[in-house]
Amino acid sequence: MFEFEKLTVYQKAKLFDQDVLSYVYANSSIDKVITNQLKRASLSIPLNIAEGTGRSTNPARKNFYVIARGSAFECAAIFDILKDRGNIRSDDYNDFYKKAEELSMMLFAMIKKLS
Repeated sequence: MFEFEKLTVYQKAKLFDQDVLSYVYANSSIDKVITNQLKRASLSIPLNIAEGTGRSTNPARKNFYVIARGSAFECAAIFDILKDRGNIRSDDYNDFYKKAEELSMMLFAMIKKLS
């Protein structure tokens, strides 16, 4: 088992990505450029967590965790835009927002620990 697979934040990031994919595939009327960006951003979170754990120095690990956190912010912004455009129900928006916020807080704690 790889080290990243043991991390709760990695497990939650994978679930977030799965939820995003399910949402995107169920809502095919959303602009394809936005859905592509959302899929890429949500996938970036667990991938950067995994890559960061494979680095041997704290600064290198931190860099990947910062990128993962930035991708969580990007997802939150995309969902905010979808909300403004009327492409997402309020309860779905709130659910995704809370999950992205939780990932962000977990990653922030990991980043601070490495500083």
